[in-house]
Amino acid sequence: MHMLLKTTTASAALAAALTVAPASLLAQEATTNEAETTAETEASPTSGASAEMEANVTADAGAVADPPATPNEDMQAVLDKLAELGAQPISELSVEDARSQPTPADAVMAVMEERGIEMPEDLAGVATRDITYPGADGSQIDARIYTPAEGEGPFPLIVYYHGGGWVIAGIDVYDASARALAAGANAVVVSATYRQAPGATFPTQHEDANAAYEWIVENSGDFNADAERLAIAGESAGGNLALNVAMHARDAELIQPDHVLSVYPIASDDMQTPSYEAYADATPLSRAGMEWFFDKVFEDPSQASDPRIDLIARDDLQGLPPVTIVNAEIDPLQSEGEIMAERLSEAGVEVEQMTYDGVTHEFFGMGTVVPQAQEAVDMAVANLREAFGNENNSVDEAAMESDAASTDGTEAMPVEGEMDDAADNVEAEPAEEDATTTAN
Repeated sequence: MHMLLKTTTASAALAAALTVAPASLLAQEATTNEAETTAETEASPTSGASAEMEANVTADAGAVADPPATPNEDMQAVLDKLAELGAQPISELSVEDARSQPTPADAVMAVMEERGIEMPEDLAGVATRDITYPGADGSQIDARIYTPAEGEGPFPLIVYYHGGGWVIAGIDVYDASARALAAGANAVVVSATYRQAPGATFPTQHEDANAAYEWIVENSGDFNADAERLAIAGESAGGNLALNVAMHARDAELIQPDHVLSVYPIASDDMQTPSYEAYADATPLSRAGMEWFFDKVFEDPSQASDPRIDLIARDDLQGLPPVTIVNAEIDPLQSEGEIMAERLSEAGVEVEQMTYDGVTHEFFGMGTVVPQAQEAVDMAVANLREAFGNENNSVDEAAMESDAASTDGTEAMPVEGEMDDAADNVEAEPAEEDATTTAN
């Protein structure tokens, strides 16, 4: 893995892990002009130790490995299982078929079964409750509340948006990510779906995401959550929504989140970036898959350049809370995620960005079988805990030390969740994840 920007803190142990760069990256960085700044940091809430981290803004943000990287053994096992389950490239499917075919989450579950892997008890103990919230048009839209097993609350609150290119997937498919954040950050997570294209085209998804944030924050007390300790999170298309909702909260002078977690976000309409070129045929997300999503989402192709999509071109990124961006190396969206981090830093926003080597789009929820996924969750959780404040966490120090000990890769996250059986109802129910290009 390699770090592009680091302006937040982590425990000494985690910091050491995060600052190790592969030899190929070090060689590449040696040929570039790298601007370095150093920021003073405080101790991470997950450890009594602290480490001062450098803010490295590399001159080659968005560049990719040469030759292009290939999946590591664990990641390849998931991709092989996905193919074995019969998943097809999304660009060759109808919307209905894309929503009903096997997903990367299904592949992870199958690999878990083969290897005899059980869900860790702390994650299995997260309680869930399905609710609805009023969307931008007043219609009732599905959401799910995740409450951690440790502590009595009120807990910090995370508003989470799933991926799927604004067309497929739902809260079931992304169950693993929401569950891991709830357990790791000891927070209530409300995973909100939104109306999906082509039945509801852009900007419906962004309008619903804003409506979800406002309603969830306003009603946080009903969920045993404390909106004074607040974060927004999302993956892929949901990573884009998370950043947009943070800007909406700033501009509308709403309660401001303390942190934003954006995992491999869609942040540009440019499909000629280095990572799009290098990983045009990647699985589960390809360039053809992204073109398929955009075709369904936008009534007019020019809408793809809207500032809510082309985030890296915006000139109003200042004034946002600290942001964590997670990227996969083998992903068309790698370059724009790294460039997004650079743009945020230039606007004065605290940013930590990490690209994980040897993994693909959708890896974040695969911690049971892909160690890099657990590492990414650990980084995200450390930053969320810091944002919420150690003294305000509902668990005691011993429990937090236990959580930190479980992030060494020996105890893994749950799978991304079960397939959604209500794929046809995109207005109010989460759609089925696509197996070959899920998670945008």
